[in-house]
Amino acid sequence: MEKAKVTFSDVAISVTVPAGIQIIEVSEKAGSGIIYGCREGDCGTCITHVELGMENLSKPSESEAKILKENLAGCNDRLACQCRILSGEIKLRPA
Repeated sequence: MEKAKVTFSDVAISVTVPAGIQIIEVSEKAGSGIIYGCREGDCGTCITHVELGMENLSKPSESEAKILKENLAGCNDRLACQCRILSGEIKLRPA
C-alpha cells in the first residue's frame, strides 16, 4: 500500500500515513490546529493551506470546489474534511 509523509507546519510534526486517508483524520491524531465543524464539506471551517505537495492530494470534488470558492479560498487551499492524501510528501497548515 502507498504511503505518504505529511508535515503540519503549525506544530512541526511529520507523520507517515496510508494513501486514501483524509487530511482531517491525520490532523486530529497529530494535534494540528486545523479546526472543523461539520466533516461533511458544507461549512468551510477546515480550510487548510497546502504549502507543498498539492499534486499528491485528491482532486477537489464539485462540492469542495464550490465551498472553497464561496469562502474566497486561495488556489493552494483545500478542505481537510474532503481532501484525501494519495502519496508523496505534503506540507500543510491551517489557513
